[in-house]
Amino acid sequence: MSDIEDPRRRVLVVFGTRPEAIKLAPVISALRKRTDEFVTTVAVTAQHREMLDQVLSLFDIVPDHDLDIMTAGQTLTEITTRALTGLAPLMQSVRPDVVVVQGDTTTTFAAALSAFYHGAEVAHVEAGLRTGDLAQPFPEEANRTLTTRITRYHFAPTEQAAANLRAEGVDPTRVCVTGNTIVDALLATAELPYRFPDGPVAWALSSGRRIVVVTSHRRENWGEPFRRICAAVRELPRRFDDVEVLFATHRNPVVRDVAMTMLGGEPRVTLLDPLPYLPFVKLLQASTIILSDSGGIQEEAPTLGKPALVMREVTERPEAVEAGVVRLVGTDTGRILEAATQLLSDQAAYEAMATRANPFGDGHAAERIVAVLAGHRAKNFSANDV
Repeated sequence: MSDIEDPRRRVLVVFGTRPEAIKLAPVISALRKRTDEFVTTVAVTAQHREMLDQVLSLFDIVPDHDLDIMTAGQTLTEITTRALTGLAPLMQSVRPDVVVVQGDTTTTFAAALSAFYHGAEVAHVEAGLRTGDLAQPFPEEANRTLTTRITRYHFAPTEQAAANLRAEGVDPTRVCVTGNTIVDALLATAELPYRFPDGPVAWALSSGRRIVVVTSHRRENWGEPFRRICAAVRELPRRFDDVEVLFATHRNPVVRDVAMTMLGGEPRVTLLDPLPYLPFVKLLQASTIILSDSGGIQEEAPTLGKPALVMREVTERPEAVEAGVVRLVGTDTGRILEAATQLLSDQAAYEAMATRANPFGDGHAAERIVAVLAGHRAKNFSANDV
């Protein structure tokens, strides 16, 4: 059957980083189950190479095209221009009707812009997140707001995200509240079996101590804010004899070198290389509390019923704060310690965070997204309906 005769919609899914891959895996799976309605093509920029490949393997995704743009020490300008240059011939050969992007990475914006240049509609998964400050997070806040201007299908994860879009003048008929696809991916991953090999993680988990998981990598926290975070992390096991800190450190030397200097050799503080997604989910499941500046953790922690302290000054996920499942503590050492100490000392405070309802969905976001792309208008979803 020729392209002219084929009535199916040509959908190109583009992503470049591990978080995008995790959140788009359920969408790709849902699209590929409907071969009578879609011709689905998957392309990766490989903005992050190694961490992306781990997720592709876990979710059994074999990209149809791999631009492989990653280079050591790459700048935002280089990522953007390499992605645009690499995507241009792909857009011309695939001729997609719709290009699906996710979130707020540089790949997200570049792919959306390329789709716009080539006359394809843009479908933005996890649309509408806002802090209102273009500098925080940087460059993510700009990426997501710029992507909004050229998007046709706005798949908002929550009612708040949808309200943000409507307030900016987005046509309400183009906005659909779906829940967040991270819940789809996380629930599926959490059910998979996994055993940690002998080593620091296995030893910590078998110690009987409470586990504090830490991640920190945000660009706006580089420098002094990250040093304050490390100072708080260093103090926690000194205050609590029954605590083990497992810090999954980013490979970027701007972060890793500081962590090694301040925390290397500290008793009951273990610095880990970035974990593949499956063992990372299992680590989160085994944790008592989580300290992070990650956006995804703010969605994953409440899905798993784990209190999370967000080490940022602002968040684009205020729903989690309002629901009481995460707490915004900034990067001040004292504030981080005070909040962590309360959760580790006060069972009532702990339970108040751990048992709240998850505001990010029911694990069926991808189905709603694909229904809209197929032309079947999905009813707006509300986490309150769960």
